[in-house]
Amino acid sequence: EEVKKKIAETFFYSYEDVYSGPYATDDTEIPTDLLTFKHSFGYDCTRPVNLMIMDCHTVGYIAGNQVVLQNLRTKYQKYIRSSRGGGIGFITAHPSKEYFAVGEKGRKPNIVIYTYPSVRPYRILKGGTETAYVFGDFNRTGTLLASVGSSPDYMLTIWDWKQEETLLRSKAFAQDVYKVMFSAENEEHLTTAGSGHISTCKLCHIAKKLNLLTLYIFSCKCLYFAIDLMPSWKEATNGTEWGNLLLWEGGLIKAELCQVGRKPCHDGPVSQLVFDEGELYSVGKDGVIRMWNFEVIDTADPVDDTGLVEVEPMNELWVGKNVSLNFMTKIHDRGQLFWYAQDTNGAIWKLDLTFSNMTHDPERVCTFHSGRIEAIDVSPFTCLMASTALDRSVRIYDFGSNSQLSVIKFKQGGTALTWAPAVVNPEGGLIAVGFEDGVVRIIEVYDPKLLPGHAGQANESVEINLKQVFKPHAAAVTALAYERKGHVFATGGKDKTVFFFAIEDEYKPIGFISVPGPVQALQWSPPSHDKSTLLILCENGFAVQVPAPLPGKQDTVTTYHIKNLPTQYFHFYSIKSRIKVKNCPVAEFHLLHCARREKEKQEKERARLEWIKQQKEMGLEIEETKEEEPEEEPLPPLYIPEEPSPILCGFYSAPGKFWLSLGGYDSGFLYHCEFSHDDEEDPEKRKDEPFEVIPMEDTDDNPIHRISFCTSNPLMFCGMQDGSLRAYPLNDKDLSADALKHYWYLNVHDNDNGQIRGICCSHDDGCLITCGGDGNIFTFDIWSEEELPKELKVVIPPPRRGLEKEKATEDIKDPDAYTIEEYKQKKEHERKMKEAEEKKNKKREELSALRHDFVFLLQKNQKLPKHMQLHREVYLA
Repeated sequence: EEVKKKIAETFFYSYEDVYSGPYATDDTEIPTDLLTFKHSFGYDCTRPVNLMIMDCHTVGYIAGNQVVLQNLRTKYQKYIRSSRGGGIGFITAHPSKEYFAVGEKGRKPNIVIYTYPSVRPYRILKGGTETAYVFGDFNRTGTLLASVGSSPDYMLTIWDWKQEETLLRSKAFAQDVYKVMFSAENEEHLTTAGSGHISTCKLCHIAKKLNLLTLYIFSCKCLYFAIDLMPSWKEATNGTEWGNLLLWEGGLIKAELCQVGRKPCHDGPVSQLVFDEGELYSVGKDGVIRMWNFEVIDTADPVDDTGLVEVEPMNELWVGKNVSLNFMTKIHDRGQLFWYAQDTNGAIWKLDLTFSNMTHDPERVCTFHSGRIEAIDVSPFTCLMASTALDRSVRIYDFGSNSQLSVIKFKQGGTALTWAPAVVNPEGGLIAVGFEDGVVRIIEVYDPKLLPGHAGQANESVEINLKQVFKPHAAAVTALAYERKGHVFATGGKDKTVFFFAIEDEYKPIGFISVPGPVQALQWSPPSHDKSTLLILCENGFAVQVPAPLPGKQDTVTTYHIKNLPTQYFHFYSIKSRIKVKNCPVAEFHLLHCARREKEKQEKERARLEWIKQQKEMGLEIEETKEEEPEEEPLPPLYIPEEPSPILCGFYSAPGKFWLSLGGYDSGFLYHCEFSHDDEEDPEKRKDEPFEVIPMEDTDDNPIHRISFCTSNPLMFCGMQDGSLRAYPLNDKDLSADALKHYWYLNVHDNDNGQIRGICCSHDDGCLITCGGDGNIFTFDIWSEEELPKELKVVIPPPRRGLEKEKATEDIKDPDAYTIEEYKQKKEHERKMKEAEEKKNKKREELSALRHDFVFLLQKNQKLPKHMQLHREVYLA
């Protein structure tokens, strides 16, 4: 038997050879170092386990295609890129904290073991799964590493990681597997958990080969992610979605544990169970950690048919309001044990679970957005950035010093955001934010130290003030845009309307128009165009163009609905199938074949006519018969999708002309379109085709979601569905297939759920910012031939004059509050009702007067002699 050569303890890989860098097409002039990663402002806190503790001051977490190691004291970040560019599935620290493992995603992904604190690639483990790693765990002594893969193989692999050897490979289960872990008590035992199952296994040697023996499989639809196993290995506990704990024995549920009075153990799902030093901790989405007596749980036995056993926790810690704990892990800090916890509402907490008189209060060491980032934008003057998300917060950052400056929270989630241009607000401190309930809020950012009488008193370097609030839409606001001269502000929503406002000291409604679909994006025509027009892109394939409505020219007495605004429509009609047919080899062969067959046909016809002529000259009668033509081979059929492809983004190219990027079937191209002047009354009946298309390489299944332009260094940046970033050099003024043939490319956000949702350049084009569906916000330095200052000094806008004397703006807190139009209609209805009531009152008064006169006449009639009195049944002609 051949003896395999051992890998030396001192062997290391070179990081430059391991990490995945940017890619540039051949013959491109773009430098490879076009973008330099600068800072990560986000945190994928909704990922099941995304927290790793390396020492008392350093935490690690996955951020797209990077692992971020952040010092909690200094806020300094170190970045480790994935080795293949396919994303990262898990991270886990070695028990000694001298190493950590990074399990990746993508085709044939790697697990890379890094040393700490030097962060050098030490070992690379290959061949453990087909598509992605989802979890990994070192055994207690750190000699073995267990990893589990995702669909389609769900492969469990045991590694001798120091020698890069696979000791065992086995299918973990037939369904989704989320977790694998070694027992803290017995290193031969490990557990996998996933969709509706927990499997407990034992490692054993058979014929000098490591094998996996399944001991028990606990199956139940109600299983949740949180699991832990008892030292006996015949019992297990798991958390449930309704907050109780299930105690298993021999593959069956032995008891359901709840609190005294049949209260659930947690008010919501139990996300993690930790068995540590003889005690069992349950971590809940309700922000509570409870410690349970292990012996009581171990001996729990139901006394009735309900299966419920009431157990009282020994201790509990309520971390805070609006806290949703997902995972926690421990570290020793100067001889004292602390825990760090991942909060899915956008935070990392430092916790003391000693439960003594000296116990420290929970400390929130980091705060971020929770969930996907909906929108970002930058200041027109300085290195300030604003972001919003569905977590109901708006955050302000200084991307020059890599710091978060301020946060303001509202009652509903943010869905759109734009920073007011200099023509609207010369100080550069005004931001418009749209929300999921249809409300738009105008907020102002300012330096509180510059308020009269507040010098040296402010605790924050930046404060945010709510300046104005209004509700133009009945559904989520999806787009906001300022007209180029700063006179008009437009908002678009899911309710298929676009509302216009006149910009004065306060934003005053001009009116709204209805459009054929939910609004995806708004763009005003650039200054190079003669007329100011608004390009409205709808999700369902419609593009609409309208001129800027003039303030004060609309009749808003009874409604804000603008009905006389000149409107042009473009209803995208798919031509991708035709392009594919035209370009496919079958079509080329078909055209050549048809040409050849036509030539043969003409030659045959010429020969036949010549033969007929000869026969006639010989005096013979000829019966002319026409040969049957063979059936032609049909071209591949054209395909038009039943559901129109969604418009993802677009921009003006010239007056009345624009480029579009579409998703769905029609992805893979940039389409050049033009508004026509035909008067088709029903936009739904239109079938408008683009007049030019540019094929975009490798975008059939990875469409362009966002486009931004860098003007000083002519580049077009594209944010892709798979979280990657592209840069196209623009040497020509107009886009063309040749101009977009070469590009620079880098995987940035998560490849599965990191779709880029925002991309913009800083005011000086020195920095690029991206945000994604994975909750991350990244900043990059853009390469330039000119020497740029490395440290960008932020300038906080001054407060508005008289701000300190103003009363706080009354916010709209009710999500069912009336929109501007609904309020107008309500007022109009009330006015009509009032007029009707006034008419009724007038009639009542007239009737009352007539009654009074009638009574008077009756009385007068009674006083007359009987022969002169009129009877009541008198008819007057």
